Amino acid sequence: MNIKNLPKHVAIILDGNGRWAKRLHLPRSTGHYQGGFNVARIANHASKRGIEELTIYAFSTENWKRPKDEVDYLMTKPIEVVHANKEKIFEANIRIQFKGRRDRFSKELLALMEELESTTKVFDGMILNVCVDYGSYDEIVTAFKNLETLDEKSVCQKLMIPRPVDFLIRTGGEQRLSNFLLWQAAYAELYFTKKYWPAFKERHFDKALKEFSKRHRRFGGL
Repeated sequence: MNIKNLPKHVAIILDGNGRWAKRLHLPRSTGHYQGGFNVARIANHASKRGIEELTIYAFSTENWKRPKDEVDYLMTKPIEVVHANKEKIFEANIRIQFKGRRDRFSKELLALMEELESTTKVFDGMILNVCVDYGSYDEIVTAFKNLETLDEKSVCQKLMIPRPVDFLIRTGGEQRLSNFLLWQAAYAELYFTKKYWPAFKERHFDKALKEFSKRHRRFGGL
């Protein structure tokens, strides 16, 4: 695929894990499990396509309201899966960064997050921002609390993710931002697909990129 007009920063709202599982008469946990593996698949593909930064919405500040057994699964299963696949993760040459609050995670999960960040920070490949316990309201309020000068540039520098989003994709059929990167996505091109996240494959990502390449971004001008 030869596309000249590629976005530099792509963001994805990973929606539809539970509904994908329900449609196949499987537990919701299976949907989250397969969705986790799809993160690795799409991240590797995005990196090969030349995307400079990929930001994914993995767990929001509002997701704590979900049933306790589902939240417990989401806070523990990734630890097991990542430990079992560390070598493959590091071979991808992707810089992994976690964005969001860190005061509500277990010590074991925090230790794993810090290990992934410290090991991959020297890599020169694509940046992968994993947003966990993240909410854009919380991010913006925190940024304002830490401001010395109130202007656009200063706010951007205090955000967890400073770079503007070029292209925002949401899977699962819903058409809303759900408190994700509200500042950064101010001029993002939006793309909604009915494909549930576990079923969103490389070819679907390429289809989205082709759609982006056809759009003309004006940023308020002509």
